[in-house]
Parts: sequence; C-alpha cells; structure tokens
Amino acid sequence: MKDVINNLYKNHALIYKVLLFISATVLIVYLFPKQGKFKYNFEQGKPWQSENLYAPFDFAIKKTSEEINQEKRLLEKQASLYFNIDDAVEDKVRIHYKEEFHEIFPDSLSDVKRNTLFETGAFVLDKLYDNGVLNENYTFSEDKKSVILNGQTTIKQTQFSNLVQQKDLTSIVNNVLVSNAQEVFQTQFLALFFDIVEPNLTYNKSLTDGALLEDLNRIAYTRGSIKKETLIISKGEVVEGEKYQTLESLKNEYKSQVWTASNYNWVIFAYTLLVSLALLMLLLFLRKYRLDVFNNNTKVTFIFFNVILMVLLTTLVISYNSKYLYVVPICILPLVLKAFFDARLGLFTHVITVVLLGLIVPNSYEYMFLQIIAGIVTILTVSELYKRANLFISVGQITLIYIIAYFAFFVIHEGSVDAIHWETFGLFVLCGLATLFVQPLIYAYEKLFGLVSDVSLLELSDTNSKLLKELSNKAPGTFHHSLNVANLAEAAANEIGANAMLIRVGALYHDIGKMKNPTFFTENQSTGINPHDELSSNESANIIIDHVLDGIEIARKNNLPDRVIDFIRTHHGTSLVYYFYKKEKAINEDLNIEDFMYPGPKPFSKETAILMMCDSVEAASKSLKEPTSTKIDKFVENIINKQMEGGQFLNANITFKEIQSIKKVLKHKLANIYHLRIEYPE
Repeated sequence: MKDVINNLYKNHALIYKVLLFISATVLIVYLFPKQGKFKYNFEQGKPWQSENLYAPFDFAIKKTSEEINQEKRLLEKQASLYFNIDDAVEDKVRIHYKEEFHEIFPDSLSDVKRNTLFETGAFVLDKLYDNGVLNENYTFSEDKKSVILNGQTTIKQTQFSNLVQQKDLTSIVNNVLVSNAQEVFQTQFLALFFDIVEPNLTYNKSLTDGALLEDLNRIAYTRGSIKKETLIISKGEVVEGEKYQTLESLKNEYKSQVWTASNYNWVIFAYTLLVSLALLMLLLFLRKYRLDVFNNNTKVTFIFFNVILMVLLTTLVISYNSKYLYVVPICILPLVLKAFFDARLGLFTHVITVVLLGLIVPNSYEYMFLQIIAGIVTILTVSELYKRANLFISVGQITLIYIIAYFAFFVIHEGSVDAIHWETFGLFVLCGLATLFVQPLIYAYEKLFGLVSDVSLLELSDTNSKLLKELSNKAPGTFHHSLNVANLAEAAANEIGANAMLIRVGALYHDIGKMKNPTFFTENQSTGINPHDELSSNESANIIIDHVLDGIEIARKNNLPDRVIDFIRTHHGTSLVYYFYKKEKAINEDLNIEDFMYPGPKPFSKETAILMMCDSVEAASKSLKEPTSTKIDKFVENIINKQMEGGQFLNANITFKEIQSIKKVLKHKLANIYHLRIEYPE
C-alpha cells in the first residue's frame, strides 16, 4: 500500500494531466449540440465532388427562408383589416343634423332653397356613413381589404380607401357642394358637420392580428417530396438552385431522422473520439516543443480553460441564433496565449480550437478558413501587447480580414453582391470591439493563475517602483550595475529573438538580495573599507552566495512573479565564488569545493542564460585597466567560454550560434561604454 501511495505521489503531475484531459473532453462533448453531421460536404455554386447521390429515404423538400419570407410578406399584404361598427351612431348624427340645420340656415331662405340645402347635407351624411367613419387616422395601405363587423356578423367588405377618416371630412363636404353648385354655403356646412359627425368604426387590432397569425401558421414549410432511391445529384453537377435546396433538405432530415432518434450514443462516442484526439495533439505539442509549459500543471490548466471557454461561448451563441456566430471573439485566444507564452503555442492552440468548433458550426469550411486566417493575422500583427496602439491596429486588421474573406465567400456562393448581408459586417465590427476586452482579461488571468504577461513586465520595469527605489537607496552600486546589465541583456535578447522585456525585468531584479548586506559587495564600497578583511574566506563566500537566497526571499515577500524569480535563482548557476575559493585554497588544500559554489539551478532558458553571461561580463569589466578592443574581445571570450566549459548552459535551449551572436553584441556594447577608438598601427 505504501508503494502505491509513493507511486501516486511521484506521478501526481501526470495523473493530474490525465484527469484534466478526461474532464476537458467530457465537458466539451457535453457542450456540443447532440446531433450528427451530414457525411457529405457541399457548397453552393461548386461541383458535387462525391459519387452520385440517391435518396436514402423519403423526405420533403424544404422551402428556402427567402421563399417563406416572401409568402409571409404576401399574406401580410393580403391580410384583412377588421373594424367594429356602432349602428346607433349614424341615427344619432342624423337626428342632430335635423336639429342643427334649422339653426344654421336662416328662415330668410326660401323653402325650396332650404329643402335643396337640406338634401345636399343629407347626401353628405350618406357619403360619410355609406362605409363608415373611423375613430382615428390610420396609415394602412389604401387597397387593404377591410371587413366591417356588427358583433360577430360580417355586414360589409370593402377597401380601406373607402372608409372615411376624420382628415377626409373637409374634402368630402367640398366635393358634394361643388357637384351641387352650393360652394357659397361651404363655411356653414363645414361648421355643421364638424360639430355633429361622430365616428362609428373602431379598429379591432386583436382580431386582425389573430387572423393574420392563423394564416401565417398555415404556411407550408415544404414543397414537394423526394422518394427513396431517387437520384438527387450526379457527380460533377453544380450545386445550385433546386439541387442545393434538395441537398439542404436531405441534410436537415438526415440529422433529425437518422441521428437523434436512433444513434445518439454513437454520436456521443464519435464526438468523444474526435475531441480527445484534438486535445491529445495539444498535449503532445506541449510535451514535444514546450516541455516547461507541459511540466507546469497550472499553465496546462490555463490553456485548457481557454479552449473550453471559447467552445462554451460559441455553443451558447449557436444555441441562441447561429447568425451571430461571428460575434464571438475567437482571436482573444491567440492574443492571450501569446501574451503569456509565445506565438507558436498561441497559433497551434487557436487552430486546435477552431478545428473543434468546425464540428458544430454551420458552413464549417468557411468558418474555419476565416478564423484560422484571422488567428494568423493576430499572431503576426500583435508584437508588443502592452502598447495600446498595437492592439487597436491589430484589431482593425483582424476585422478587415474577416470582412474581405466573408465578402469573397459570399460572392463565390451567390455569384453576385446583390443580396449580400451587410449586417454581417456589423457583427465583425462587434467581434473586433469584443477582442479589445483582452486587456482586462489578461489582468484577471494574472490574478487567477499567477501568470505574468508583457503588460505586467512593463510595470515591473519601472525604476520608480518601490522595490527598485529601495535597491537604489540601500545599494546604489548594485542598482547601477543592474541597469547596465539590463541594457546589455536587452540588446543581446533582441539580437537572437529572445523575450527582451522579460530579460530586462529579470536583470533589474536579479541582485536585489544584495540589499541585505550591501557593503559586502565591492560596487557598494564607497569608503574604501572592505568588511571581508575581517572575515574568513568561508564566511565571505557564504555571504556572497547567500545574496541569491536572500533575493528569492525578498522577491517572494514583494510578490514578484515566478518568471522573474527564475532570473534571481539562476543568474550564477552552479558557478564558483572563485576569488575566495583561491584565497582559501592557498592556506587549506583540504577544502570542500562545494562550499564555494552557488546552489543553482543552472539557467534553463535563453533569457536566463543571457542574463548569466551579461551579469558576469558587466561585473568583471570593472576590473579592466586601459581597455582596448582587443582586450575586450579576449575578455568576453574568456568569461563566456569558462561558463560553457562549466556546463552552465546545458539546460538552456540556446545554440552555439546564438552564444556567438551574444558575444558579438557584448563586445560592441562594452566598446561603446569605454568610448574606444580604432587602434591605428604605429
């Protein structure tokens, strides 16, 4: 039992990765829509590449969304308007007419004239109430069919234009008076009718909407059917028009009839295989090319978390409405991974994620092409994420790539730009704006996962920070030395393509342990008094060696990231405190060499290896007397060659060619520092 526990403890990191792999696979499969995929791939406007396709079962041909929308528009245009009539209104108005007429038209008029005018007014009322007067002004189309109801009984059907609106009253009165040569009495009649006319028709919106909804519900979403074994399309035929719609109908029917009903478990199993293969490729990539990331469970968890997050967002959008698919800012993934790791890992993870999403999105080829191209553009354009302008420029380029690629795909599918969906371009703009959210997201990730990005490195490189100010006050010589090392290391990193920002920060903090005993280091001894004169060689060596451990302790108290602490731990590797070793050996041949060696570890990255070289060269350069180009070249060669002979760079992924480039940079920089001129022959 004890052996089992020991084995579990020894392999706990591997066991964690296996559990993470299984959990991620299960979660992604759970998020996926539970349906199969049509086994044939086809695109509108392109030839059918597979064998002749015969109908595997009877199925109906579904109408296109455009056809259905056209039918809906036609029904909406032909739909009837319903109005309720109040019979009592007309009788009341006619009674009021008789009463008011005699008050408006004086007795001085002859009886014949008064009767003529009375009949003219009655005729106006006939015109008004022939179809009815509306209770308010409406904006319906004039040719709309209108149904007038008395209770539940239809009493009349007419066009909406025949119904009288209140704004029409003046024109109707004027027309009748003109036709009867009674224009002189226009003012009196208008005053009379505006006073007595009341609406008798009320618009019944609920009945109108209900009737329209009933008609819409009767729309057939299919037209015709295909019998089993009927030839649908032959190899080489262009997929367009009726053929395309038939294939789309078969694809939808195939999903619902074949997959969800009978083979659900097989679909789950197949999805599990595909997802596990994709995630396995990601793990193998990390193990092969990014072993430091693979060995760090936090970093592996972080990568898987981001993959799952993108899958979650995409599936949620697809479940809501797939037309908003391109609002999901997939390009945040390579941006985040590049900020914390490197471009190659960011792009590989992005491609794996897009391949996974290609299993569930509509128009998967188009989607995968767009997202992979956008991911490549993201990796190529964002060089320094901590510079805000770079992010805005990159997002603009990503959005432009989306728009260009989508436009090209649409033209290929449709053959024209007449029916292009301009609103999709707006979705791409929204996607770009959402991508800007990467900055606060990176900050949140730093706090959650304890990672460090270039943005944090930029903050740490500020020499006005609390810790660096303390270093400059307590150990000014060490602070000046750190600044020189930072400049040398940054130049060397740029020469070989290493992370210049990371190495600069590492260089600024690599000697903070000297703050504990600053006067024991020569660069801080301004008075000429050397405390080591009062100590034994062993004691002096221990104080010198302890500045590494003290630096790690100070860094942890000040919450410096592990990536920065790595520079403190490794900047001397397992090298020897040579001066005190030789001093002790002169009086004691039996000394233990390990007592004079730094505890290590050795540098394990390009950046930590560069710092080791630059630190040794800068510190030792102070001992140069009357430096010349020849002396500097020999001096740099000797120091770095000794480090190589001591095996200090065996764990770092740095090549001999890169070391030679670093030597060249250091020689050039030191020559500039000492203001050397070309040595002319005598």
